[in-house]
Amino acid sequence: MMPVVLWTDAMIFLLLATILAGAWHIRKWPHLMLPWQRVATSSMGMVSLLILSLFIMVGLLDSLHYRIALPDKNNGQTVYSAEVVSAFDALASGLKNRTEKTYSAPMAVYLYAKESMETPGGEILRDHPRLRFGGAHLQNIERDWLGDVVQKAVYGALAGLLLGVLLIAAVWILFLRQRGDHLPLPKITDSPRKALLITTLLLATFFGAVANLAASYHVLGTDKVGQDVLYLALKSIRTGLVIGTITTLVTLPFALLLGVAAGYFRGWVDDIIQYIYTVLSSIPSVLLIAAAVLMMQVTIEMHPEWFETSAARADVRLLSLCLILGLTSWTGLCRLLRGETLKLRELEYIQAAQSFGVSSPRIITQHIMPNVMHIVLIAMVMDFSGLVLAEAVLSYVGVGVDPSTMSFGTLINAARLEMGREPIVWWTLAAAFGFMLVLVLAANLFADVVRDAFDPRLSHKN
Repeated sequence: MMPVVLWTDAMIFLLLATILAGAWHIRKWPHLMLPWQRVATSSMGMVSLLILSLFIMVGLLDSLHYRIALPDKNNGQTVYSAEVVSAFDALASGLKNRTEKTYSAPMAVYLYAKESMETPGGEILRDHPRLRFGGAHLQNIERDWLGDVVQKAVYGALAGLLLGVLLIAAVWILFLRQRGDHLPLPKITDSPRKALLITTLLLATFFGAVANLAASYHVLGTDKVGQDVLYLALKSIRTGLVIGTITTLVTLPFALLLGVAAGYFRGWVDDIIQYIYTVLSSIPSVLLIAAAVLMMQVTIEMHPEWFETSAARADVRLLSLCLILGLTSWTGLCRLLRGETLKLRELEYIQAAQSFGVSSPRIITQHIMPNVMHIVLIAMVMDFSGLVLAEAVLSYVGVGVDPSTMSFGTLINAARLEMGREPIVWWTLAAAFGFMLVLVLAANLFADVVRDAFDPRLSHKN
């Protein structure tokens, strides 16, 4: 096995390390901890964070890439496969490797379309063939299918519920050990803890049922080439997270530096920056992004020697899409930061610092930027869901990620043709819609809680 670090992998884990370092720093300062303590007291915030954490965990597992060593057939030299796989692929190998011939409906045991089949007596019939894997263990389908599905769902749900209880017990024991005997025990009936407890048990029960069913059936059906749609939807999570996070990192420096500079220096600096983001905002964003993506695609196609594997090429295209989205979407946050900086520079402590001869860079870094970071944080969290939806739209119109990269947009684009056939194939679109709905809804709810916690006016009322 040879580890492979793609560009987006490196940026994801760099972002993770930065977040952990920031969390460690915030713990040392009570005034920085206060807004996050307000977030922790919100049931909605903690439940949405739990759901987001599950998506993030899938994305991180799908970012641990490697290449498998092939059997030794090259005079003792180790040869590696050209296919780049991830830790998630290894864990979900049962879903990945169980491919059918073509479409099959969720929980089905037959192919979705009829085919010509020859009976033992030599007669040609048109019927639905049996699936290779879905329900292959059933002997009498009409008699055993419903009972088998119910039994596997119930057994899986009970196993998941048991694992959820064990997980909660382990976390509680670890919490008690770290807390010590001299502090009073927290009430488990408090609203956030109660909501987390109930949500964890419900999710564990649901995941247990789905996992047990997925071992014998295609829970969300299969696509045109027989791939499990549940596996494709789970693989799409990483793409959505990469688009939402890396694009935000690209947007942040432009918006922060230009917005603060325009608001603080005013005059000709403000005029130039306003002119830049006004012109950029006047260009239709979809056309601008499409033109940039098409130029990037031509460059990649003209230089295949730059990439060792097809995964590296697809990853560069994904990273380029993040850069293009970031370079074209910083204007809104820049405008907000400019307005906030115009207000801050007129406050008395800023005027006093200027009177004492404090340099402008020091005033900006020590007084302005710390007081606009709550706007930056709120905008980053709220823009995440919009960027996930933007990727889906761009991939749908054909200027998004590489076709070999699984994403919600590619699933929707594939479902566009499937919805027009007879019989209609609806489950690919439903799977992409369901996963996007849960991800975007959780991100929006968490963003609302973060906004309320960091808003000085709302915090003062509370």
